[in-house]
Order: sequence, then C-alpha cells, then structure tokens
Amino acid sequence: MTRKMMIIGSGPAGYTAAIYAARANLNPLLITGILSGGQLMTTNEVENFPGYPEGTDGPSMMEDFRAQAERFGTEVITDSVVKVDFDNGQQFHTVWTDNGQKYEAYTVIIATGAAARYLGLESESFYMNKGVSACAVCDGFFYRGKIVGVVGGGDTACEEAIYLANLCPTVHLFVRRDELRATKILQERVLKAGNITIHWNSEIQEVVGQDEVSAVLVNRNTTGELSTISLEGLFIAIGHQPSTELFRDFLELDRQGYIQVSPGSTHTSLPGIFACGDVEDKVYRQAITAAGAGCKAALDAERYLNQIIGS
Repeated sequence: MTRKMMIIGSGPAGYTAAIYAARANLNPLLITGILSGGQLMTTNEVENFPGYPEGTDGPSMMEDFRAQAERFGTEVITDSVVKVDFDNGQQFHTVWTDNGQKYEAYTVIIATGAAARYLGLESESFYMNKGVSACAVCDGFFYRGKIVGVVGGGDTACEEAIYLANLCPTVHLFVRRDELRATKILQERVLKAGNITIHWNSEIQEVVGQDEVSAVLVNRNTTGELSTISLEGLFIAIGHQPSTELFRDFLELDRQGYIQVSPGSTHTSLPGIFACGDVEDKVYRQAITAAGAGCKAALDAERYLNQIIGS
C-alpha cells in the first residue's frame, strides 16, 4: 500500500507535521526513530514553549505531542529507518526499517533532527542537565547570577558566551586553540565584553561536582598545566551533527551536512521530499521553531499531494 504521507522523526517538528497532516485527512505514518521524542527526551525543564505556563519536562511535552497526533489519526510506529530509496523513477518513495518492514509514500517529511557534539567525557555525561548543557538559549535562564563556562571557539560558542554574559556575572570561554574561529564581528563582541574571560589553548579534562557541577579541571594544552576553575554551569558549543547520513545520496546537503531547502519553504532538492526542524535549521534550533517548520512541511506536502494525486 502506498501511503499519502510518511514522517521520519518524532520531535516537535515531526509530531507537529503529523498533527497538521492528520487533521487534513492525509492519514500520516510517523516512524519515531531510535529516540522517540528526539533531543527533548533528555531535557528536564522546558519553560520557553507556549502553552506551559508552569513549565514542563521534555518527555512529558513529547508525550502530549504524540497523543495529539494520534488523536487525529496518525499511525505512530516505534522503529528506525535504516535505508531509503528516493530515486526509484516512481512517484512514490520507499523506506526500510530496522524491524525489516518496507513502507511506501507519495510524500516524505524528514524530521530527524541534529545531535549536539560533546566532549566525550564520562563526567560530562554524568552532569548532563545537572549543570552541563548544549544550549544557552534553552537553559541559560536557570543560571542567572551564576558563574558559567562555554566550550568552543566558533560562532556558536561566541554567541552563547555573549548571550550568557547578559545573564551571568562571569563567563569563562574555553578555547582549544590560540584564536577564535568565529566571524570578526562576534570576536569583537566577545573581546569587548567586560565579563567574558577567555582561556586560550585550554581543554576541559573533567567536570567536577557533587549532585551538580561546581568546577571544571582545565588542561592548558601548550604546557600541560592543570587548573581548577569554579563554575556552576558548563555549556558545550562545539557544533551539531545533523542526522542526514541516510539521505546523503539523494538530497542536496550543505557543507555541514544539513538538508538544503528552498528559501521560504520546506521543499528539498527532490519532489515529494520535505525537511523540517533541526535537520535543516542550523541557526535557531529551538523546539518552537522546529514545531513551526513541521507545520510548514505538512502544508507544503499537502499542496504537493493535491497536484499529483488530487485531494
């Protein structure tokens, strides 16, 4: 059976696309992926998503999204896509899952997201959501008035340091090299900020604390000197990895691996394939912007379906 729509991914983008598609009677199939609910499943506190005046946690919010999608008729399958064929000379597209199932659909919405890159330290993993974060815009609010650190030397790290400098008395910026890789204007803003302290040629060796982060052990890689710096929050800003490996042979990706979409839309380089959320957005990376992109993808796919098979 060839379905009208298939959605790969189950974060805010995927579930929102499913809600809109289901309400349009497109009977979408949503394949969750390995981590059903996406990155928010590892987020303890969410206070910046409209509709939750008291805040919520990521897993609870994703359960709400899923329930709403299923209420309108979305078929949700807990499985992972392991192979796709978007170039079969047919109007439909095919995917295969880890459980050995094969599915076909006229339209596919890709909402597989992106994963933050981390340092790979055991202590870093232990203190995740207990002082370690990969998103200052998401979590910086919880560190107002506290001393924090940012790891990285590119645009994202500088942007996070500048953002946190407006909330925190001191921001330690740990840069592995002796220069910043960020654009000149961001470098100038960091250097001009009175409360950002840059630690050149520095790498985090260990995150230290009891129940929460209290310090980091830093290695000065030019001399091997170790030092301990007290702080209460550590933001890792060394990049993200979009989950696009499956689509590399079929879709146009940018140099960083993000799916390229037509400006102002969610159309990819292939007809009938749409992308939304962090898998194509390397600028905002917020739950609310991913949800908005999911809405756009469902509307774009619906219009495409009307053109090729009618309503």
